[in-house]
Amino acid sequence: MTPLIDVSLVLVVILMVATPLAFQSGLAVSTASASGQAPLKSLETRVELNVGADGSVQVNRDRVPRSQLAAKLGPLLAEGSSRIVVVRCADTVAHGVFVSVLDEARTLGATRIAVVGN
Repeated sequence: MTPLIDVSLVLVVILMVATPLAFQSGLAVSTASASGQAPLKSLETRVELNVGADGSVQVNRDRVPRSQLAAKLGPLLAEGSSRIVVVRCADTVAHGVFVSVLDEARTLGATRIAVVGN
């Protein structure tokens, strides 16, 4: 009986340590109505990304392959002052592809990322 209690207590401790890690997210999301900010007045201050179902990405309406996203997006974020990126995504795009585009935009210097639904 004692080994069973020991094993169950160890499992409880492992679950207590692992549970907070499961609820942490790398993406901070705030809705537009909750932020209370006015919409952007100038469309030139932001970079628009559109992730297509075939894996290609449109950067400000210029279609580029997914592998060339950094070469196209990096200079746009470097020269812009606001560094705002707006991302649209097709419904059939895999979640991993969508998150990798968000991560790449963040590593290239995007300070604010907005996700727009279709």
